[in-house]
Amino acid sequence: MARERSGRTARHLVLVARLRHLREGAGLSVPQAATQLGWHPSTLRRLEQAQTSLDVGQVSALLDLYGAGATETDDIMGRLNAANMPGWWHPWRDAMAPWLMDLMSVESAASVVRTWHPALVPLLLRTPAYAMAVDEVMFPERDAAERHRRADFLVERQKRLQEQQTRLWAVLPVTALRCQVGDEEVMREQVRMLQQTAERGDVTMQLHPEYAPPHPLTGVPALSLYRVEIREIADHVVREGGLPGTAEVWDSPHPVQTYQGMLDVSCVMAIRPARTREVLQDEYDRKWA
Repeated sequence: MARERSGRTARHLVLVARLRHLREGAGLSVPQAATQLGWHPSTLRRLEQAQTSLDVGQVSALLDLYGAGATETDDIMGRLNAANMPGWWHPWRDAMAPWLMDLMSVESAASVVRTWHPALVPLLLRTPAYAMAVDEVMFPERDAAERHRRADFLVERQKRLQEQQTRLWAVLPVTALRCQVGDEEVMREQVRMLQQTAERGDVTMQLHPEYAPPHPLTGVPALSLYRVEIREIADHVVREGGLPGTAEVWDSPHPVQTYQGMLDVSCVMAIRPARTREVLQDEYDRKWA
């Protein structure tokens, strides 16, 4: 039975990638393998795309068909239960857009998350109050309870990333700190939080000065790049900026490498990270000293 919709996990993605590689190594296409097993091709496609849980009987039949050795068969079969377990984010699925549910498996395995926002503090650096104030403008149909739920989920994401020692590298224009989100206390708390975050060794934060020349990300919507060191899971890039709550997600090499190059050049053109705390203090003093 397929598990309740909550997004794929990293363990699940690893196993379906191994099964796909075994099929390719056996010289079989999806239709050919499905025909030999008496399945509809869509059944195998859904399995290989991690759109359904891994059934013991189906996986065993695939391993037999592909001629997997005893050691690999025992290893894959021994990992099925863990791969079918829901991710930590399962209880939070009501607070996520569908595209984010599938991305959480990548985020949970990421070694580095690079993020850019053209006008606001990037999501993963927001305080709960700032995040709720943004939500109130972007999604006016949501009630206070929904906004609090989404903010609580953001806090949990931030905590999990820190616990798994994921490095966060953010770049944003200094003018993003001057966009009035919420009231004065919301903004003061947000800038203070950025000052504290800039002290952490797992966070790199860079700012583009107000009168800087254009850089490759100028005008580009909010962007996140997930670097993953697990061989079976590709790096992903996410670009928001369409209708609220929507995003484009890519895991193919060309868009990932293109946006990585844009981030690299943008960071070279930004104020060096060693000066971030100084700039943040200047911004705080300019408004609240």
